[in-house]
Amino acid sequence: MKNFNDRELRERAEALAGRLTLEEKIGMIHGAELFRTKGVERLKIPGLSMSDGPMGVRQEFEPDSWKSLGNHDDYVTYLPCNSALAATWNRGLSYATGDVLGAEARGRGKDVILGPGVNIKRSPLCGRNFEYFSEDPYLTKEMAVPYIKGVQKWDVAACVKHFAANNQETQRLWVDVKIDEKALREIYLPAFYDAVKRGKCYTIMGAYNRLYGEHCCQSDFLLNRILREEWGYDGVVISDWGGVHDTKEAANSQLDIEMSVTDNFDEYYMAEPLKKLIEKGEIPESAIDEKVVQILMLMGRLHMLGDALEERKCGAYNTPEHRQTALDVARESVVLLKNSGNRLPLCPERAREVLVIGENADMHHAPGGGSAEIKALYEITPLMGIKMLLGGNAKVTYVKGYCQTPKKEDTDANWQEASLENGGGEVRGAGKEDEALVARRKALREEVVSMAKAFDQVIFIGGLNHEHDCEGNDRADMRLPYEQDELIERLLAVNPDTVVVMVGGSPVEMGRWVDRADSLVWSWYAGMEGGLALAEVLFGKVNPSGKLPESFYKTHMDCSAHAWGNFAQKETADYAEGIFVGYRYLDAFHIEPEFCFGHGLSYTSFAYEAACLTEKDGKTYVECRITNTGKKAGKETVQVYLAPRERSEDEAVQQLKGFEKVFLEPGESRRVTVEAEDYRAGMEVRVGSSSRDIRLCIAQ
Repeated sequence: MKNFNDRELRERAEALAGRLTLEEKIGMIHGAELFRTKGVERLKIPGLSMSDGPMGVRQEFEPDSWKSLGNHDDYVTYLPCNSALAATWNRGLSYATGDVLGAEARGRGKDVILGPGVNIKRSPLCGRNFEYFSEDPYLTKEMAVPYIKGVQKWDVAACVKHFAANNQETQRLWVDVKIDEKALREIYLPAFYDAVKRGKCYTIMGAYNRLYGEHCCQSDFLLNRILREEWGYDGVVISDWGGVHDTKEAANSQLDIEMSVTDNFDEYYMAEPLKKLIEKGEIPESAIDEKVVQILMLMGRLHMLGDALEERKCGAYNTPEHRQTALDVARESVVLLKNSGNRLPLCPERAREVLVIGENADMHHAPGGGSAEIKALYEITPLMGIKMLLGGNAKVTYVKGYCQTPKKEDTDANWQEASLENGGGEVRGAGKEDEALVARRKALREEVVSMAKAFDQVIFIGGLNHEHDCEGNDRADMRLPYEQDELIERLLAVNPDTVVVMVGGSPVEMGRWVDRADSLVWSWYAGMEGGLALAEVLFGKVNPSGKLPESFYKTHMDCSAHAWGNFAQKETADYAEGIFVGYRYLDAFHIEPEFCFGHGLSYTSFAYEAACLTEKDGKTYVECRITNTGKKAGKETVQVYLAPRERSEDEAVQQLKGFEKVFLEPGESRRVTVEAEDYRAGMEVRVGSSSRDIRLCIAQ
């Protein structure tokens, strides 16, 4: 029998661990290469091979340096970022994404893929927000759990990160998070809990930051009390790369594997320094025995040991099916924010001359973003997608219209070599720009504004890039970079029908021009097929169905992390806002967002009717009838919010507690059933198309 239950796995792991020497045990609990631990050859125990995710399996590096091997065999499927995936509100697509990632990780010979990231989007300025799902714990866990299951079906461990309260990049190695435990448990821990309990994730990555004074990767509170004792987790805990700071604390914690970015592997805290302390009798050898057992149990689950190797799945990468999944996700991730006068969709048959403006129209995003960088097999830009869709009968003219700040000269060294310097991160992008660059942008604006007057169809594609959405980087504010506001204002003045498209992983300020834009579309870092998916939405081949997984504030000061707490601090991050994160804050204090949580328009319309509650097997369900009242087939996400009728000051006005996505042909009606998680007497059930577009209420 090669598939064992947990008890049998532990018995076999304990027996095997009992045969190991101290030196062999030490080799298994720290990095022996940048992405690999040491095995035990005499007992046929392999090392663990890891790779970054979650947008695809990262390129191969030399074992002891951050230099690319330079091969041509490590190109992979570039998947949409987690923010894009969350915008689909489609659990099936989340599973499919995990399925692709797991298959490609296994196909590349990996045992652990470092994702998904499930940290809550506390502030729109966090540079890694594009790697995370949502500001809301319910949406995050509902998307994370199927993702994990999809990965792990391929005998690859998902490594859920970063545990926990890792919500800024500035001084991420040292910042100490101060938060009340109610907020920690209601907002920041639920996705990790469900990843453990429902997703059954095989590994978890600790966070860089401190929580209540303890570094998370060696925290007694997080790893011992909550993860092991309360949640009963028996998987492997891996440090973030460079997240360990003390040998004794790490050894006595529930951390199992220490990884870092440097090549002095024997000098890691859980390497020779730990071995010497054990030999001196200052730390008992038993402190590392359980770590080794956990690692061996993981290897058992992944079919890495003994005869089970014959059953291990081989995976595959760059298959046509994987590319189709990337396209499917990208299509459902596009969010139609505004469509006054039904300006969209554009008619492809009438598109004889189209002017496309903006650097993001023809930019590849796969190679950037930090550890999420991908060596993509290909990436279809929006400009290419538009040209592919329209074909040769349309003349598509492209001009940049603006230019980004020139990058520093590249070196042979990867950015990651210096990623632990200066506390691990900082705020960037607030400095004054060179006068020559400002003058060049002005000239580009004048040129493109003059051109825009002569075109019936003008599409501006701007937003952010991985100079702003990037690991180790927090933004100074939400303003659009590269003087894009000025350009958009001028374009709308001379051509009011200009279609505005934003690409990015976090919201941007739009106040200077949003009221004048009839049509506004939000795209994300949407993977290798993202440009085609965007073109299909713009020209009506696909009916948009994306919904915002986060609130789009008017400015960052409308976010509670900035209005009440603090953000991007060097010493202490004070989460004074408590549970009032995202729409919870906006609702409670009557603040109007630019676009609310859950918002997303369609090219058709949907009617909601006849809502009622039912119970089955101790669970409460909301039933309602949804009808497509328009002329196009489309998908609608039915959202269920629970609101206490007698609310206390420390309670949210409403909380997302259920959703289902449904496809309807024109005129079709369907009875939709949505589980209302945590429903109890004294609550009002709100059913709607967004957090502020409530169509039906049930009060009992």
